[in-house]
Amino acid sequence: MRVNINGTTRRSFLKSSVAAGLATGVGTSLAAPVFAQSSLPDPATVLADISVPKYVREDYRKLYAMSDEPLWDPKKDWIRTVDWEAVRAEQAGKTVRFAIGAADQESAAEGLVPFEKLSGIKVELVPIPDDSFYDKAIAEFISGNASFDALQFFSPWLGDFAAPGFLARLDDYAEKWKLPLDDFYDTYRLNYGQFGDKGLYGIPFDCDIQMVHLRKGYVEQVTGGPIDKWKTVETYDDLIRLSGELNKIEPGVAGVGLMAARGFWSTYTWEHIAAQCGVDLFDGEWNPIFNNDAGIKALEIILDLQKNAAQGVAGWGWPENRAAWLGGQLATNISWQDSGTQAMRPDQSQIVDDFVTIYEPRVNIEGARFAPPNIAGSTSCVAATSQNPEGAFLMLAFLTTASIMSMNEANANGVAPGYKSVLSNERLRAVSQPAEVWADSLDYAWCAPRIPGMFEMEQALGNEINRAIVGQIPAKEALDNGASAWRSIMKKNGFFSSREPFAYSAVEAGTWAGRGKPSPI
Repeated sequence: MRVNINGTTRRSFLKSSVAAGLATGVGTSLAAPVFAQSSLPDPATVLADISVPKYVREDYRKLYAMSDEPLWDPKKDWIRTVDWEAVRAEQAGKTVRFAIGAADQESAAEGLVPFEKLSGIKVELVPIPDDSFYDKAIAEFISGNASFDALQFFSPWLGDFAAPGFLARLDDYAEKWKLPLDDFYDTYRLNYGQFGDKGLYGIPFDCDIQMVHLRKGYVEQVTGGPIDKWKTVETYDDLIRLSGELNKIEPGVAGVGLMAARGFWSTYTWEHIAAQCGVDLFDGEWNPIFNNDAGIKALEIILDLQKNAAQGVAGWGWPENRAAWLGGQLATNISWQDSGTQAMRPDQSQIVDDFVTIYEPRVNIEGARFAPPNIAGSTSCVAATSQNPEGAFLMLAFLTTASIMSMNEANANGVAPGYKSVLSNERLRAVSQPAEVWADSLDYAWCAPRIPGMFEMEQALGNEINRAIVGQIPAKEALDNGASAWRSIMKKNGFFSSREPFAYSAVEAGTWAGRGKPSPI
């Protein structure tokens, strides 16, 4: 997830513990030469160097006795299936300008050197301050003369950028260059790529999911046996009871960790649990409907969990949660999947070998379902004003290809793959503890639609949920206030009028990938 966190991006927050270069998953080279097509190196030679030995950290390779074999399926890895000679014939000598958060500028400088060698395209970096990326990008788009061809950003902003026509449609390029969209899990393709029924406007980049993690030693001490990933914590009632017991197990260790700070953090935690309660955010006419019994139940579960949580969780976002989890201060945790991958790495974690990621707990109410939450993440897009939109697309396809994304995961840098062929790879699963549960869960994933105003809406709702968490207002009032705020924001963005971007039916399939499928349990 690339959203700013108190002025810090998730990747820059991790920079001290992440290998530089292509392992960051994004980049360019300011000093790389422009190659004439005739002087470009053999593509096979360049591709051979995009490999586990060259890009996965040496200490991690030694830790897991990793072979040199790929963590991906070469038949699905776009950079190994695209015709680079055809790319060069059309693009060599051209330029792409790439907007990126300024905090990533240094580590990004090496990442696209192989792309430049493969394509002959010169990439110029356009750094944008991390704490003003959204505002700066919008301002440049409105000017009609954006200084960049391509950008990567927080996926809930997709509607804000796509609806006014700021982004280029990518369907034709994806077809021409055979981008393997079928290898993405549906939840990422539909929510980080498609803009309703308008077409493909993004290539999924950082493909998150929220999960529940347990400390094995503490949980097995309480339950008296080994953890079953489906049954030990079968319901959220089980998690409430278990975290209550675990809250007393050792001084300095809290029963559960939550992200419940104001704004989107509280919303994401609530959406995580509300999805299991059966909440749909909208009805078929775009009316917000989450302030119902299921939505209230989800907030009540959070309030019950809070009783067993670490002190101060009402002010916790991802950095605070991550530090407490990896520092051994939580017995259970509701967080992103990378809390499982990073917990495996001794340089990042004090709980190596003493944790497990489980399948999503369910809720014991009518209408409840198995709906693991795909929340946040980021996407890669091309500006509608780009001087070289096809070159920009090719660059983004390179950055998001399966091999690079699988090596991001192996490096535990927080940039998550969304490919079936990656998360099903047994070698990848050996170095990413959550991967099997993560992959199984994605076929049933829940996601908020990427509509205009969505991030502002989740900010507003989170402020109200946080008020309930700190005891200022009742749960029902918080959700009612949030629904009212959503309607106001949606009206500003054309909903409930003849200017609606698209009908709700255009995004419904992406809101819960499990709809119509037999339950996995």
